[in-house]
Amino acid sequence: MDKTVNVFDLNGKPVDKINLPLAFMTPLRPDVIKRAVLSIQSSRLQPKGRDPMAGKKTTAESLGVGLGLARIPRTKGPASRGAFAPGTVGGRIAHPPTPEKKVIKKISKKEKQLALLSAIAATASKEIVVARGHSVEGIPQIPLVTVDELEALSRTEDFEKVLIKLGVYSDIYRVRESVKIRAGKGKLRGRRRKHAVGPLIVIAEDRGIAKAARNIPGVDVVKVKDLNPEHLAPGAHPGRLTIWTRSAIEVLGNLYSRGD
Repeated sequence: MDKTVNVFDLNGKPVDKINLPLAFMTPLRPDVIKRAVLSIQSSRLQPKGRDPMAGKKTTAESLGVGLGLARIPRTKGPASRGAFAPGTVGGRIAHPPTPEKKVIKKISKKEKQLALLSAIAATASKEIVVARGHSVEGIPQIPLVTVDELEALSRTEDFEKVLIKLGVYSDIYRVRESVKIRAGKGKLRGRRRKHAVGPLIVIAEDRGIAKAARNIPGVDVVKVKDLNPEHLAPGAHPGRLTIWTRSAIEVLGNLYSRGD
């Protein structure tokens, strides 16, 4: 059964209606979404390992028992000292990482598509969006669909005004209030600040909106053909507040004509 929603202009007024694709009717599968997100995250990991001979290039060997000494391997000569064994200076690591370990969690194409469709459907449920922690008090409709002129905004000032008129800016304020300094060495490694996740803007074509939104914390812009479950369910938690343009909804309907 088709579901009809309003299309809002840049002033927050409904100007038209549009039927949502069958993708929005997909049952919620948080278990499949989590598997897909973990698969995407693991694909960014780089396999690492150690030299199999690291810490073993020594003549050290144990002197055996009956000498009143610990049985750790020791180097030859009068100044013998422990070597080779874990816990000795320059010794091997007890359980070193191996490059043969499978760090990428793979899932099938059908499962990945089900996760994407389920994550899309979760963005259309107000209960799930609120449960994720987004502020939706002033938003007239979920899912929020706007006219295509949103894609042509190229100035952050203009984009913020549109967010205010659409009632989304309260969620931006929530993200800005959540910014805090990271604890630990991550401060020295380009990860100084962390903050909550804000709204996602799904577009059909980038005509300047990515440049306008890049300086607003928590806001991400993605083309509908590049959508993946991690965009819609960051941290494997479905229900991200999402703004769709009319063209993005139409392209989505063409990409996934079936709801299963």
